[in-house]
Amino acid sequence: MSFVHLHLHTEYSLLDGMNKIGPLVTRLKEMGQTACAITDHGNMYGVLDFYMKMKDAGLKPIIGSEVYMAPSGRLNKDKEAGFPNHLILLAKDFKGYQNLSHIVSIGYLEGFYYKPRVDYEILEKYHEGIIALSACLKGEVAETAAKGDEEKALTIAKRYQNIFGKENYFIELQNHNIEEERRALPILRSIAKRIGAKTVATCDSHYLGKDDYAAHEVLLCVQTLQKMTDKDRMSFNGPYYHVMTEEEMRERLPEDEEAIQNTQLVADMCNVEMPLGTYHLPRYIEEGQTTPWDAEVNRQLLEKMTMDGIQRLYPPEQLEEATARARMELETIEKCGFVDYFLIVQDFTRFARRKGIAVGPGRGSAAGAIVAYATGITEVEPLRYNLLFERFLNAARISMPDIDMDFEDARRGEVIQYVRERYGESSVAQVATFGRMEAKQAVRDVGRALGMLPKDTDLISKLIPFGTGLEDALKAVDQLKKMYDDGTKLSGTTVKELFDTAMKLEGVNRNFSTHAAGVVIADTELTNYLPLQRDKDGNVITQWDHNLVEAFGLLKMDFLGLSYLGVIQNTVKMVKDQLGVTVDISHIDTEEPAVYKLISSGDTVGVFQMESGGMKGVAAGVQPTSIEDLTAIISLYRPGTIKAGGIQKYIDRKNGKEKVNYYHPSIEG
Repeated sequence: MSFVHLHLHTEYSLLDGMNKIGPLVTRLKEMGQTACAITDHGNMYGVLDFYMKMKDAGLKPIIGSEVYMAPSGRLNKDKEAGFPNHLILLAKDFKGYQNLSHIVSIGYLEGFYYKPRVDYEILEKYHEGIIALSACLKGEVAETAAKGDEEKALTIAKRYQNIFGKENYFIELQNHNIEEERRALPILRSIAKRIGAKTVATCDSHYLGKDDYAAHEVLLCVQTLQKMTDKDRMSFNGPYYHVMTEEEMRERLPEDEEAIQNTQLVADMCNVEMPLGTYHLPRYIEEGQTTPWDAEVNRQLLEKMTMDGIQRLYPPEQLEEATARARMELETIEKCGFVDYFLIVQDFTRFARRKGIAVGPGRGSAAGAIVAYATGITEVEPLRYNLLFERFLNAARISMPDIDMDFEDARRGEVIQYVRERYGESSVAQVATFGRMEAKQAVRDVGRALGMLPKDTDLISKLIPFGTGLEDALKAVDQLKKMYDDGTKLSGTTVKELFDTAMKLEGVNRNFSTHAAGVVIADTELTNYLPLQRDKDGNVITQWDHNLVEAFGLLKMDFLGLSYLGVIQNTVKMVKDQLGVTVDISHIDTEEPAVYKLISSGDTVGVFQMESGGMKGVAAGVQPTSIEDLTAIISLYRPGTIKAGGIQKYIDRKNGKEKVNYYHPSIEG
């Protein structure tokens, strides 16, 4: 195998690329490919996902991006700025990957104007370890060559070659059955010879197979809010943008065998190894500390904070047990390398409380850590409730700990800003999330593109059971299956065409937004590890979702904003202002019978985690009388799996002792 795809768009070229990474890798294996590049439009959203799946399949991942070049500079953002050109950049090694991350991030953070744009200045600064390809007809060289101006195209090519080095700049040759390409090809070959550059054969792949062409045209309509019947709609010129085989590439470019062979040469030059399996945790330095970071100093600091907290929080008769438990936890925390992690969490938690920002008492397995309780991270006492530290952190199975923090939503931003200022603006960012085209959405999007009336797409969409994929919906809903098989037409389109097209687009990434809670903190400038951009509100966010951030070994924390905490905070203030009574919400009576009577009655609108219809039914069935009862029903109840009221409480009396148990027929034990 000598041909390698060096110009390929995945579903992370949002609403433009259709290549889902999993099926793409499978197809590459079937074709006998040994390597492939990812070059999405202006971003690096999918590079780590692509890297890991390619590695798992025994294939070489080539990390790249098709960046946008601003003709008049990235900082020029007026109407005369001009349309940006394309340029393919591929990382040769991890240094090149880091430089590519810097380039792509700058495109968003500094150069964004309709598109994330970079310029020659940025390329000159971050060219090390990067291979550049001249790109498609949107590239400066090919676009100029297509106009017949060989000398100008030659000058542009020389400039790129001077930036990246003669051995790192390649002229792309493409044939997608476009007249402009046919005009450009002989000029591009001539330019390559004149400047001593090698050529590479590429296909601007946007979808997997030839039969995906029609669905991809619909996807473009979804992107542009156009219909397939629109004469001026965005369109590719035919089924020539799939992941071609080597034989197909030779058919497209029969005169360019050397260019096909050179793709393997480029693949051999690209050898990025991601530092997976290690953690990149920030280092904690106490405010006011003048000495450099020291692991032993921090170990002693966490131990002192913990022991001071235990002395303050526990009565004399529990000190021995609490101290022994704390020392065991501290030993595990140190062994796992998470001392700084705890210090950082207690730091911003302490800030929030100092500023009067409401902080939740703790959630999840972190409440099982007495170190978290003693240092003020949580307010749940582990010994009283027999909570296990090992559920949170286990030396036998080291993984990144996960402490989710709740803050009143109106002031959550203050905590995030403190973290930015404390650990460095360039080392902190919020985390991205991607919205996929789920079944119902796919039907509506495709139906609109095909010109169907909203009432007809709504009819089909409502027949699809919630959470069910399109293929399963056809099997489960007789009415849908009948309409599909009988050739039923709605708004002039058959249900079969609607479904077949929607099934091809189902699951494709549709949009990009900011995760509701995730914040990442690194030990250095984040762009050394991953690319960044801004969200619609101007916040700096990662280009990866939380799963990829964690897979890379970065510290991701959830800063959840809860309106309920604000309600509680405001209520406490009102009680103080109007009645002169100070309520300490951290020390309330958890055994007050009137509270449990209220919960058992189902009158819980506005009560966190207890106000849904299902939870009201469960509470009515259990009739809780203790905090343990509430813990059990909140933990056991899952909408759609356990019927409201189905959880029952019974008391097991043995040897003169009572043990409370909870039962539901669907839960063994």
